[in-house]
Amino acid sequence: MFSIGTFAIIFNEKNEILFCHRRDYDVWNLPWWKVESWESPRDAVIREVKEETWLDVQIQELLGVYSKANKDEIAFQFICEVIGWEITLNEEADQITFLDHQHLPANTVPKQVERIYDYFSGEKRPILKIQGGKSAIELLKEWKL
Repeated sequence: MFSIGTFAIIFNEKNEILFCHRRDYDVWNLPWWKVESWESPRDAVIREVKEETWLDVQIQELLGVYSKANKDEIAFQFICEVIGWEITLNEEADQITFLDHQHLPANTVPKQVERIYDYFSGEKRPILKIQGGKSAIELLKEWKL
């Protein structure tokens, strides 16, 4: 069975991207989570952004669909627009902030960084891509992130 995830790229007026710093691991990531069996990827990303940040968003476009080499995982990457502002920390994130995509912390999830650069690449959308490499958790355990 495939695991399906949804991720949001959310910009502010300075063209910075919203990131969450996880409480359980020292990594920065985009708002995301797995699609529940009862929902669509579209509904999942809207729900998850609200749960992680308390922001209300609407989807502007699908950036791409990403699969991971040798894993039964698919990720939908959406570009979202904020329609209601109220960033609030929660049990998942100890920091939520906007960061310049050209100056991301070294402990930003690499596969998500690749997707951000896909946004700025000018490639035709939606992008369909297989991503290689280890997961952020694997890299953390090896002290490489």
